[in-house]
Amino acid sequence: MQIKFSNKGTTVVVGFVGELDHHAAEYVRQKVDNEIIKSTTKNIIFDFSKLSFMDSSGIGVIMGRYKSIQKLNGKTAIVSANAQIRRILKMSGILRIISEFDSIEAAIAAIK
Repeated sequence: MQIKFSNKGTTVVVGFVGELDHHAAEYVRQKVDNEIIKSTTKNIIFDFSKLSFMDSSGIGVIMGRYKSIQKLNGKTAIVSANAQIRRILKMSGILRIISEFDSIEAAIAAIK
């Protein structure tokens, strides 16, 4: 699992490469939390374009970060989930509370 961060103003984009499963969950949690605590971060976008697999541990990671961003009065978005990951997100109910977009640019425009 690789994580790539980029900042777009007060929004941090978290790009995942690989699999977000129980083996990677704690590592991902720590890395993303370290970005969230930076004073400039208000919103977060999860870029799933290079994420090949996610299990329930990944759902927990996403929900925890969503709650952290909510406390900052920020917004969370998901970008480019493949069909399998979208199915997991839908079944878990995440897509009812976190908006999904086709591109990072569309997500940034919507959450500003």
